[in-house]
Amino acid sequence: MRARLSLARAAAGTALFLAALPALAQQPGLQPAPGDNPQIDFPGYVEMAAQVQTTRADRLVDHATFEAMAARDDVLLLDARSAGAFALGHIDGAVNLPLPDFTAQSLAEVIGEDRDRAILIYCNNNFSNDVTPVVRKVITLALNIQTMINLVGYGYPNVYELGEVVDFTEPRVRWVTSMAASD
Repeated sequence: MRARLSLARAAAGTALFLAALPALAQQPGLQPAPGDNPQIDFPGYVEMAAQVQTTRADRLVDHATFEAMAARDDVLLLDARSAGAFALGHIDGAVNLPLPDFTAQSLAEVIGEDRDRAILIYCNNNFSNDVTPVVRKVITLALNIQTMINLVGYGYPNVYELGEVVDFTEPRVRWVTSMAASD
């Protein structure tokens, strides 16, 4: 019960922060200051995050829906964790492109030409195990958040996220280890 209350409080705090993002982006303190790098737009990121928050609420899917979508040929199951974590284990059928490697070119190569292609994402925080290779992140920094914002920001609006916490050792999860990790 205590864990549920803590999660509820954390979720409420995150929701309040995200709800405040549009207002924060308008604040003079967040406007680019003279001398700021013109290739970094924090207020723009904050605005995009607020827009993605609205979309994300409708794009959380349960595990059964996630698996059904992942089985379709026209859907990409994307794992944005590090190559090392991916090699130690991932959901069967996932393609790895680590978030730090996201560029317009790398995303186009992995996703293909169809910008409306359905993309499924998951992260460490979707697993209850909290062991390598899925050690939980701080909930406000869960990889799903940055991955969804980045995908939408690069022009891929059809992103769906596993909305449940599952045990990766359960057979229904279809967890696999890559050949590189077992060599």
